[in-house]
Amino acid sequence: MTLEEARAFFKEDVYATEVTGAVIQACGPNYAKCTLSLTPRHRNAAGQVMGGVLFTLADFAFAVAANNTGVLTVTAVSQISFLSAVRGSVLTAETRLLKDGRRSCFFQTDITDELGTLVAVVTATGTHLEK
Repeated sequence: MTLEEARAFFKEDVYATEVTGAVIQACGPNYAKCTLSLTPRHRNAAGQVMGGVLFTLADFAFAVAANNTGVLTVTAVSQISFLSAVRGSVLTAETRLLKDGRRSCFFQTDITDELGTLVAVVTATGTHLEK
């Protein structure tokens, strides 16, 4: 899937793209890079970026990467480790395949801000629904 095809297909993911503001910057087989520009709506009561924002961005990047080969893949298990507070105003989620199998796959997503801060690492096990 080309970048334009991925953007058109994932436009239907309204929560990630319209509500949260995730944008696909690059994609290829088993790879995706997505960004999100932070606004006050992404903050929690303590003024920090809500964890769900980070998780949504990572889950979206996983979906783009895992579904770029024509095989429908959904998340079976996902885990997030919050490593540092967000210091910048733009988040980048970069997702890479670590292992692929007949029925499942395993990806890692690193989330950074534009200052280079590693904010979170997310791992996801996906299930291939067709193959």
